[in-house]
Amino acid sequence: MPAAKSALPRTALIAGLADAILVLVFAAIGRDAHQRADVVTGVFSTAWPFLAGAAIGWLAVRAWRAPLQIWPAGVGVWIGTVAGGMLLRAATGQTVVLAFIIVALISLAILLLGYRAVIALVVRARRRSRRS
Repeated sequence: MPAAKSALPRTALIAGLADAILVLVFAAIGRDAHQRADVVTGVFSTAWPFLAGAAIGWLAVRAWRAPLQIWPAGVGVWIGTVAGGMLLRAATGQTVVLAFIIVALISLAILLLGYRAVIALVVRARRRSRRS
């Protein structure tokens, strides 16, 4: 088994944890911006629909195959996080307004696609430096 293939489960685990942590960061920033109490339980209360949406996104695009790729893994997780999160929020009587959807789309794109883009740039730079 090639080394890259054997590292895939570990990479998928790390990427999944990174996605979950970044969704929690998104929820924490949002709660802080609105000066909401119940810091820990409140963050999880806000984040759970988005975490579930991220899991749905992971499953839908089978992100574990190439978890650090922007396409399809990153985009699938991002769209799953926002769409699933908003649908679950609406289904449970939580607020879903256009301004929040826009903020979530932009914020989660920066978080979930941003770290994947940085990793892609670092990998490219390393490959170039090895060729030189």
